[in-house]
Amino acid sequence: MKNKYTTPRLLLNEINLSDAEFILELVNTPEWIKFIGNRNINTNKKAGEYVQKIIDDPAIIYWIVRTRDNEIPIGIITLIKRDYLDHHDIGFAFLSQYTKQGYAYEATAEVLKDIIKDSAHSRILATTVKGNSRSIKLLEKLGFQFENQIQYENEMLLVYSVLRNKLI
Repeated sequence: MKNKYTTPRLLLNEINLSDAEFILELVNTPEWIKFIGNRNINTNKKAGEYVQKIIDDPAIIYWIVRTRDNEIPIGIITLIKRDYLDHHDIGFAFLSQYTKQGYAYEATAEVLKDIIKDSAHSRILATTVKGNSRSIKLLEKLGFQFENQIQYENEMLLVYSVLRNKLI
């Protein structure tokens, strides 16, 4: 995987400690708390520790998505090898004022284009909760199909998948 990507409207860079303030804002949005879960990150110090934990874990990659014109952070794309899934899980989260503008699709599609070059990723997964209709719609637009439902930590997750040769 590359550590940075560029699209016509966006810049994606791997997360670093200077992104802690943005992460503090993102993980405390009502959408993050509702669909991803409360991480109890409520100070810059805790946000910095959270970011460091991500950086230190080789099973996790976070890219901060910024607007290309003024480099404002607007969201994240993640690629995580979760213990409870057989393949890597791609994810995304954006500040609410930047949703419904195609940014999540543009950024996720760019990362997926790179993933398909790596033969180690024959299949990519994505998980979400049933009520997250925007996420489901985006996954389907990207070519993901519903695979099954699993329970993890007292929550039912919908698992979507796409085969490497079926990606955009």
